[in-house]
Amino acid sequence: MNTRKTTVYTTASIVTALSIAERGLGFLYRIVLSRLIGAEGLGIYQVALSLFGLFLTVATGGIPITVSRMISKSKAERRPNDEQSAVSAGVCLCLILSLPVCLVFGLFGKRFSFLFSDPRSLTVFRILLLGLCFSALYAVMRGSFWGNKQFLLPSILEIAEESVMVIAGVLLLQRVASPASGAERAALAVVISYLFSFSASFICFFVRGGRFSNPKPQLKPLFNATMPITSVRASGSLVNSAVAVLLPVMLMRAGFENGEALALFGVVSGMVLPVLFIPSTVIGSLSLVLVPELSEDFYKKNYERLRKNILRGIRFAFLVACVLIPLFYAVGEDLGRWAFSNAQAGELIVKSCPLLLPMSLTMISTSILNSTGFERQTLFFYFVGAAVLLLCVLFLPAYIGVSAYLVGMFFNFLSTALCNLIFLFKKYPFFEKGRGHVQGKAFLLPLLYILPISLVGRGASALLSKVFGQFLALAFSSMITLGITLALYLFTGLLKIKKKDFL
Repeated sequence: MNTRKTTVYTTASIVTALSIAERGLGFLYRIVLSRLIGAEGLGIYQVALSLFGLFLTVATGGIPITVSRMISKSKAERRPNDEQSAVSAGVCLCLILSLPVCLVFGLFGKRFSFLFSDPRSLTVFRILLLGLCFSALYAVMRGSFWGNKQFLLPSILEIAEESVMVIAGVLLLQRVASPASGAERAALAVVISYLFSFSASFICFFVRGGRFSNPKPQLKPLFNATMPITSVRASGSLVNSAVAVLLPVMLMRAGFENGEALALFGVVSGMVLPVLFIPSTVIGSLSLVLVPELSEDFYKKNYERLRKNILRGIRFAFLVACVLIPLFYAVGEDLGRWAFSNAQAGELIVKSCPLLLPMSLTMISTSILNSTGFERQTLFFYFVGAAVLLLCVLFLPAYIGVSAYLVGMFFNFLSTALCNLIFLFKKYPFFEKGRGHVQGKAFLLPLLYILPISLVGRGASALLSKVFGQFLALAFSSMITLGITLALYLFTGLLKIKKKDFL
C-alpha cells in the first residue's frame, strides 16, 4: 500500500509540474494576447471560443476518461482485445460527432450568425472549427495513454501543443489591423496547435505498439458510459455559450455600450477566470492519476483502499484552495495591473477568490464520482449548479454589473460541490470510524488560517508596493504569503515532509 501510495504521489507530482509549466505558458500567452488584440478583441475571441468549446465537448466529452476506464477494466479482467476495441470505438464515435458539425457550419455558416452577440465572432468560430476533428481524435489518444498509466507522454504533448499555439499566435498577431482581425489570427493559431497535437499523438500511439481493432463490441458500451459525462460537459459548454451571449446583452440593458459590454466580458472570461482556474492544474493532475486507481479498485471491489484514495483526493483539493485563496487576495490587484494592464481585472480577482474552494471540491468530487460509475448523478448535480449560474447572469447585472458572472460561478460550484460530497459520503464514508475528529481537524484548520494569512499578505503587498516596483512587489508579496502558509501548515502538522504522509 505504501509503495502504491508513493507511486501515486510521485506520478502526480511530475504531472503537476508539467501541467503548471503548461498553464504558466498559457497564462503568459493570455497576457500577450490581451495586449496585442485588446479587451474588445479578447471578448470577440472568447465568445467564439465558448461556442466552439460546446461542440468540442460534444465531440469528445467523456470519451477520454471513459476509454481510460474501459482500458483499466480490460486489464483488471485480463481481456487485452477489449482495449484495442475501446480505442477504435472512441475514434469512430469522435468522428461521428464532429464531422457533421464541420460540414454544416462550413456550408451554411452564415445562417447561424444569430448564435453570437457580435457577428464578428462567427468568422472566428468558423476558423476554430477547422481544428475540431483534430482535437477530438487527440482526446481519444489521451484517454488511451491514461488507461495504460502513461501520464508523462500526454503531459509533454500538452506542453508542446501550448508552445506551438504561443509561437504561432505571436507570429500571426504582429501588426493586427483591428480587434476582429486579431481574434481571427488567434483562432488560426489554435487550429495549428490542434493539428500538431493530433499528428504527434498518433505517431506516439503506433510507435508504442498501439493498434486498432473492430470497434463494434465496445461502441455501444462506450456510448452508454460516455453520454452522462458528455452531457455534463456539453451542458457546461452550453452554459458558457449562453453566458457569452446573455451577459453582454444584460450588461447593455443595464446601460453599457456594445463595445464596453464585450470588453467587460473579455476581462472576466479572458483575464480573471484563467487566473482563478489555476487550481484546476494541480487538481486535474491528481484526478488524472487517481482515476485509473479508483476505477481499478472499484471493479476489484477493494472498497477500503477506494475510500482512502477518495479522502486523499478531497483533502488535497481542499488544501490547494486554502493555500491559493490568501495568495490571490494579497496580490490579485497587483497581478491584474502587471499581467493585463487592467486594474479592474485585479479587483475582480480579489473579490472572487473565495470561489476557489467550492470550485476545487467540485472538480475532485466530480472526477471521483465519474471514475466509480456515477456519471448520471454528476449530470443531475451539474444542472442544479448551472441553473443558479444562469439566474445570477439574468438578474444581477443591473445591480452589480459584470460581477454577476463571478457571483453566479461561486454559487454554481458551491451547490454542485455540496451535492457531490453528500452523495459520495453516503456511498463511501471516507472518514474513518474513531478518527473522524482527527481527520476533520485537517479540514477545519486550513479554513481558520485563510483570514489571518490573507490580511498579513495584503499588508505586505501594500507596504512593498511603496518600496519596490510593481513586479518586485508582486514577487516578494507572493513569496511572503506562500512562506507564511507553508510554515504554518508545517508547524501545525497539516503538511509533513515525508512523501508517504503528504497525500
